[in-house]
Amino acid sequence: MTDHYAVVGNPVAHSASPQIHAEFARETAQDLDYVRLLAPLDGFAACIADFRARGGRGVNVTLPFKLEAYQLAQQRSERAVQAEAVNTLMFDGSTVYGDNTDGAGLVRDLEVNLGFALAGKRVLLMGAGGAARGVLLPLLDKKPAALTIVNRTLEKAHALARQFAPWGRCAVCGYGELGDLRFDLIIDATAAGVGGAKPPVPDSVFAADMLAYDMMYGKATPFMQAAAARGAWVSDGLGMLVEQAAESFLLWRGVRPHTAQVIAKLRGDLGA
Repeated sequence: MTDHYAVVGNPVAHSASPQIHAEFARETAQDLDYVRLLAPLDGFAACIADFRARGGRGVNVTLPFKLEAYQLAQQRSERAVQAEAVNTLMFDGSTVYGDNTDGAGLVRDLEVNLGFALAGKRVLLMGAGGAARGVLLPLLDKKPAALTIVNRTLEKAHALARQFAPWGRCAVCGYGELGDLRFDLIIDATAAGVGGAKPPVPDSVFAADMLAYDMMYGKATPFMQAAAARGAWVSDGLGMLVEQAAESFLLWRGVRPHTAQVIAKLRGDLGA
């Protein structure tokens, strides 16, 4: 029998997840379908309950429901607990299991697709919201030489650093303190690019021997453009999108799909 999966969000019409999981299913010969579910802003739990009642086996969760998904999960992975957010739910009988695959997707895109080994590198993470929280533990697990969190509101960055202190030290600073500091990798986990803005990171931190990575995908953001102008290697987050989906697929189906062809196809479709 065909197993049923979905991506749940509001809005959700833009999601590429059905295309990604259809490619995964074809490659791995899995009998499943995958649809988009638009949940009312005040109706996430009811939407999930209805999907489960109709035989749903699992869902990916996108904005703005990742915190509600965390509360809904009865069992959670450690990375979900530390992220305090869930982007993947698996329904196994009466149990709802929650995971967060964002950080694993980012790390795999960096190390496997881009060939950027994180061990011993100097990393700057911009932002202290949910996107940053979701990737911190997998980043620290890779043992960078240093990881610095920069944020407009310093207290949020300090709180994040304190929470993750058992897994590794995170330095904290404001954008005005970056000065001439040098990094091997800068990750934009802010929402600045959504509105076409650039985070207030000084151009002096960009250099030709570093990677500037934006979690957004589909277009060159102002952050990416500023980094490229200084000679930096730049990447958007399309690979992260596909790799976090592959992590979900592995959790649900027990097999990891290949991702390179899916990334290439999506990039062609987006013209990016």
